[in-house]
Amino acid sequence: MSMEQILKVRQERVDTLHEIQKDRTALLVIDMQRGFLEPGAALEVPPGRELIPSIKRLIDCCRKISVPVIFTEFVYSSALPCLRGDPFGPEHLPSEEGKPTGFGYPSSNCLLDEKGVNSPDTIPELAPAKDELVIRAHAYDKFYGTNLDYALRSRDIRYLIITGIMADICVNCTLLSASTREYRVTAVTDAIATLWPNILEACFDIWKRKFARLRTTDEMIAELY
Repeated sequence: MSMEQILKVRQERVDTLHEIQKDRTALLVIDMQRGFLEPGAALEVPPGRELIPSIKRLIDCCRKISVPVIFTEFVYSSALPCLRGDPFGPEHLPSEEGKPTGFGYPSSNCLLDEKGVNSPDTIPELAPAKDELVIRAHAYDKFYGTNLDYALRSRDIRYLIITGIMADICVNCTLLSASTREYRVTAVTDAIATLWPNILEACFDIWKRKFARLRTTDEMIAELY
């Protein structure tokens, strides 16, 4: 068999084993936060705003059929200094009065309790319901140092539908971590974004080979119903 044929057969097997069981499935909405999506935020991700309608459709669908919706929010705290702040994310460090802010500068982006455009809160358009779980994480991998795995296993969840930003950072780290923990992951291609189209496509190519099934929002909703 050619490599192309081998990959085709493997993909068919992945598609079969990753077809969701609704009573064991959860939707994960990763980091759709004001600090990443509000115009003027220090780490603004404009392509992320284009995802809002698709993610909203998935949230509405899951709520209607009682599939749990779980939100994650990246947060930074000066009381818990880590590499996500210095050197890899100086924008998360507290801003200093009279000094420059914005990309590359300390800007209090997603700092705990920050208000305004750099707030770590999920955007109002996708606001979690009162009974929905919000995981606040200090790492890109939303399983690391949080109760996400415990929350999923306590509900006997084995299938994850993953959406959000950024594909190459928090989504990638969380997706790989989920696969390592034996969750069967579906990545929704038109509900995931990053700043660079070529990197987005590279993520999809890597995921489909070893870690996840790829589906569009329309395909996912059709499967859920």
